[in-house]
Amino acid sequence: MKIITDEIKQTLLPCVATIGCFDGLHRGHRFLIKQVCKEARQRNFHSALITFPVHPRQVMQSSYRPQWLTCLPQKTALIQQTEADYCIMLPFTKELSLLSAREFMQLLRERFNVRVLVIGYDHRFGHNRCEGFDDYCQYGKELGIEVIRAQALIEDGVSISSSVIRKVLKDGDIQHANHYLGYHYYLDGTVVDGYKVGRKLGFPTANLLPSCPDKLIPKEGVYAVYAYIDEVRYAGMLNIGHRPTVDNGSNLSIEVHILNFSGDIYNHHMRIEFIEFIRQEQKFDSLEKLIAQLNTDRETVSRLLLHS
Repeated sequence: MKIITDEIKQTLLPCVATIGCFDGLHRGHRFLIKQVCKEARQRNFHSALITFPVHPRQVMQSSYRPQWLTCLPQKTALIQQTEADYCIMLPFTKELSLLSAREFMQLLRERFNVRVLVIGYDHRFGHNRCEGFDDYCQYGKELGIEVIRAQALIEDGVSISSSVIRKVLKDGDIQHANHYLGYHYYLDGTVVDGYKVGRKLGFPTANLLPSCPDKLIPKEGVYAVYAYIDEVRYAGMLNIGHRPTVDNGSNLSIEVHILNFSGDIYNHHMRIEFIEFIRQEQKFDSLEKLIAQLNTDRETVSRLLLHS
């Protein structure tokens, strides 16, 4: 795959393209990409994915903070694993937002040699997004672009989308989220110094500072996770929350107790893959009751990840 930026001035080969943010590059996206690649092969064209380095809404509304499933480097890495020939990174600007759907399609035809445009089943573009598929088809006839409506990936009545995945993650429904994504949802970042409360309780933890501050953090609670440190995978139990029993205040912590591990990993990079939601975060009457629950949690995680 070749990454194309708007700054690269070159003539691309004729291509079949689709447009989207591709946040998460989930199974619905990959289903769409397969359709694009199939159409390209049938015509002996190249295949192209057109996306935006910055969310369009962030350009129009500076205070907007998206809850990403994947930040740009993560999304780019996933896109590069697909069979598409081009990924066109089109900077979204206020000037671009003012283009009508027809003007935008003309830009695609003239700048990127798009000959076939595959439209996502619910996708709209152009100023105010007031036009629909029939309009795109008409503009395509005028501009020399064939317009095709893509099929959606629907399972058990659910159309797999980024918004659906965000919802299930916020509900703590990790199994559905991972199924829709086609991989384990993850957070990555740097291990930072914490309050060392877990160490005093017999459950030392690694505190994660996410590398992407705008990435969605799943529902607060306890999870079975895999932690990757220096490319080695460990089983772990993760807590997301405010540690109410020890009065952590308003600070949200993301801390993982890594099973059968000891060592100094401060400032190391760590990746946490979510496997299963264990329980809600709760406040205990005493530290003894908290420790008893943590032992139960560790047994649950061990059974799920080490003895399954």
